[in-house]
Amino acid sequence: MAWFKRQSGELEASGEKKKIRTEGLWVKCENCRQIIWKKDLEENLNVCPKCGKHFRIDARTRLAQLFDQGEYETFSEKLSSTDPLKFADLKPYSERLERAQQDTGLSDAVINGRGKLNGRPVIASAMEYSFIGGSMGSVVGEAITRAVEEAAASTSPLIIVSASGGARMMEGVLSLMQLAKISAALARLDEARVPYISVLTDPTTGGVTASFAMLGDLNIAEPGALIGFAGPRVIEQTIRQKLPPGFQRSEFLLEHGMLDAVVHRKELKPYISRALDFMAPKRVPQSA
Repeated sequence: MAWFKRQSGELEASGEKKKIRTEGLWVKCENCRQIIWKKDLEENLNVCPKCGKHFRIDARTRLAQLFDQGEYETFSEKLSSTDPLKFADLKPYSERLERAQQDTGLSDAVINGRGKLNGRPVIASAMEYSFIGGSMGSVVGEAITRAVEEAAASTSPLIIVSASGGARMMEGVLSLMQLAKISAALARLDEARVPYISVLTDPTTGGVTASFAMLGDLNIAEPGALIGFAGPRVIEQTIRQKLPPGFQRSEFLLEHGMLDAVVHRKELKPYISRALDFMAPKRVPQSA
């Protein structure tokens, strides 16, 4: 049936066909190839309803899923990286920073928040993978260190959700210094006997894995998450051997003792809540 448009008071047939925009309404699961209605995927916490593949989610969504009613107060959000080495590869580092800030609306690759998890005050940091691969530069290191110090000062349990390709090479040794900086802060948190739960998501690699991501009192991961230091391809090229199936995935690491648990995203919040009830029982007021 022809479509019509009014010109000079008359109806004339138009040769243009009606276009229905469907771009972005459907998502294909990379694991089972299932075509999923995007709204259904979001209502299922971005987990494939057929095979259970956990899609990557941004830091804001992650924190909203952890905190009660999705409400939390951010802090240290104004910290912003500079370009101390004037680094440039295919493009200057300063341009990469500016583009990432525009695309994500964040100053760097982490969000710190304070709020309540099932009624318990907690401090949480979530890394943003879409910000230069969630890489850890000096600002990420400083922001996470501040979250650790805030947890120690308020005696509130700390939760860090990792999603990172590792240290940010554009900042050279300054990025590597963050491994020791955050680890030292976590040692002080341990001395203060404040619980720290590390949540590893897809992917958690490089210097993040080599430091705070594996230093939790409880290290848990989402199903199917890639976790390791070097990537599987680099390891195969180095040792010249074929790696076993599922190598560096969270289930493989759990089987070999590098993780304490693999938890489905739907169960993550109640699982953390139960763990904190065990690690730091709420004090019952004593009657007079």
